[in-house]
Amino acid sequence: MTEAVFRLENVWHPVDGDPAGGFIFSLINLTDQPLRDFKLAYTTLTRVKNNPLVDNAVFIKRNANFHQFAPPSGFVLQPGGVWRFTVQGLWRSAKHRTDGAKSAYITLADGQHVAVAVDDLMLEGRHSEAAPASLPKGEAKQPFSLLPWPETATLKAGDTVPVAIFPADGSDLADLKAMQSVNLLYRRLFSVAHVPFSHVAVQQGMALALIADESLTAEAYSLHFDDHIALHFGGAAGRHYGLTALAQLLHGARQDPAQFRFPASGVIKDAPRYNWRGCHLDVSRQFFPTQDVTRLLDIMAWLRLNVFHWHLSDDEAWRLEIKAYPQLTSVGVLRGPDEPMLPQLGNCAEPVGGFYGQDDVKAIVAHAAALHIEVLPEIDIPGHSTAILTALPELVDGQEAPESYHSVQGFPNNALNPAIDQTYEFLGQVFDEMVALFPSKLIHVGGDEVANNTWMASPLAKALMEKEGLDGTFGLQSYFMKRIQKMLADRNRQLAGWDEVSHGGGVEADGTLLMAWQKPEVGVALAEQGYDVVMTPGQAYYLDMVQDEAWQEPGASWAGTVPPKHTYHYEAVGEFPDALKAKMRGVQACIWTENFLNRDYFNHLVFPRLAAVAEAAWTPKDQKDWLRFLAIAPLVPKL
Repeated sequence: MTEAVFRLENVWHPVDGDPAGGFIFSLINLTDQPLRDFKLAYTTLTRVKNNPLVDNAVFIKRNANFHQFAPPSGFVLQPGGVWRFTVQGLWRSAKHRTDGAKSAYITLADGQHVAVAVDDLMLEGRHSEAAPASLPKGEAKQPFSLLPWPETATLKAGDTVPVAIFPADGSDLADLKAMQSVNLLYRRLFSVAHVPFSHVAVQQGMALALIADESLTAEAYSLHFDDHIALHFGGAAGRHYGLTALAQLLHGARQDPAQFRFPASGVIKDAPRYNWRGCHLDVSRQFFPTQDVTRLLDIMAWLRLNVFHWHLSDDEAWRLEIKAYPQLTSVGVLRGPDEPMLPQLGNCAEPVGGFYGQDDVKAIVAHAAALHIEVLPEIDIPGHSTAILTALPELVDGQEAPESYHSVQGFPNNALNPAIDQTYEFLGQVFDEMVALFPSKLIHVGGDEVANNTWMASPLAKALMEKEGLDGTFGLQSYFMKRIQKMLADRNRQLAGWDEVSHGGGVEADGTLLMAWQKPEVGVALAEQGYDVVMTPGQAYYLDMVQDEAWQEPGASWAGTVPPKHTYHYEAVGEFPDALKAKMRGVQACIWTENFLNRDYFNHLVFPRLAAVAEAAWTPKDQKDWLRFLAIAPLVPKL
């Protein structure tokens, strides 16, 4: 049976009286052997409630996104036959083709697990409309390829393109190294294209003078074009950005000469709109190998993004090697039918794992630093901690009855208990190792999506509430976060978190940075409480959201539909009164990966919206131009 082939078809259909509708599943036996005494498991974000209504099947269990069913007693699935069953009692309606099963396998009578092929969710009861083209044709009124567009650009197009740009006489070693750094970046992104810089004079090349200018801020630069190029820069970052801009100008003129030219004369004056220009990546739901992480960093550098928010833990897995707790990256990353953690979100019959060793982390942090990108590490606590509690069961209050657990996204008891002293011992050792790995002054500690009434059945938590005068779940969370803030301060670090860190009394606002994700007005409320704010609302900057309402458009939809045009035009600072604008540090794209099962899917959803966020982060509002962006965005490299 090891070579057996099975296929699962899944369909959503409307149900009278139930707005969530239901699923119709069809398991097809493509082997030449009958199948009996088996179970079927599948994973999906469209979860069932605790007691679903099932026809022609027996519901066995659900754990978060994992669902398992069996056929009726005595059922035999003949070769070429179909087992069809229906499921109602969904938490929500399916809205897109990616809302169905993401993976499936069957468990045979002898305990063997066999993968089942599964594809997109089909639709019954209404029209399954195809997604339209998400991007209209662009138009570059100024024939220059720069993304993000600079603060000001007054340029005249030339008729020729330099073969390469070379350093003028007198360039120092730091300048030569900076040119080499951008050459290497360019070569990694465009492996068959001609590098932009030569380190010696070349025929048909153009000389470049690099000039440090103390009147410019560290990230600012200007470019002056004539019979040679002069790059003025405020600091190493500004020099890097100026060289990157030159590389982009050359790249566009070479790759698409019908639209783009290289400047013959003129001036670019440039500096970023916001200091915080971030891109987040969730590596817990889906593991990204080190080479993919460094590739994303390279793309960020090309777009002049400067903060990489690395989401290293969640319910699905803990991805950071902590030498004091090796079980975090043995038990806490393994998912499989016979592992301590069941398959989730695309996991199938074979166990899956994956984590970043400390040497991997050091290499990634160094790679980012060379590109003037800060790495902000995140471990998500106290909620979203299923992987931690699976690896370290001693952190659970054993007096709690399992039926009392409260969950988020279907994971039972997924929050670290603030009343268990060993929780803080564990986190102290984790922070000690993180501080040695990450130079960032900020450590992101999550703080999001703790379910109301969490810990309320824990005798230890009740005793702590009485002792400290705490009120409910969010009073406990505030107590926990204040202790975490003190632990970070003792290690010369500051706290960053999601906007729920402010709940229940919050933490000391001075020096704390919170990310407003739930809706835009949350950012203003956080600033009014004194927090520094990064705007990353799901309604504009979550790059896992669908780009069109059509059924066949892939993606998540809890925050609505986020077409690239909306991402591009969204003004994060728009709701902030003048008195609070200084608290708005910048903007950030978030790449949540529950749905991201392959590279093409990643590229379809992340691009060009990541470039749109980059331009929103860098370019002044009055210099943004949607049609120009559309013309240049196809030249942006993908993962």
